[in-house]
Amino acid sequence: MENLVAMRIQIISIIVSLAFLFYVSRLIIKGKLREEYAIFWVIGTIVLIVFSFWRNGLDVMANIVGVYLPPNLMFMGAIFAILVYLLHLSTVVSKLHDQNKSLTQKIALLQNKMDDEQKEVEKEKIEKE
Repeated sequence: MENLVAMRIQIISIIVSLAFLFYVSRLIIKGKLREEYAIFWVIGTIVLIVFSFWRNGLDVMANIVGVYLPPNLMFMGAIFAILVYLLHLSTVVSKLHDQNKSLTQKIALLQNKMDDEQKEVEKEKIEKE
């Protein structure tokens, strides 16, 4: 009975992982998710698929790393991956902030230049009259 339940959980996890991989692929194809951000999701999903097929994989990896309980290894890995991804997103946001500031300054300079040229055109128009 336990083997049947374990097999059912394994099949469900494989199906869900493959469905998620398909969903990420669709987002990339539709252009809603850039490839550079999709790498994190694809790698994470592939890891889930590997451990879905390889039942004792988490136990083996926990023994290699020296972690007493395999679920602790899973949570430690997930937390580490999240921190790395958050650091990456922070650098992307910082870069976008700098680019946005630069573009805003350039637009302000162009607007000022256009206003000056508009004033000169109006001034010449008034002088001709």
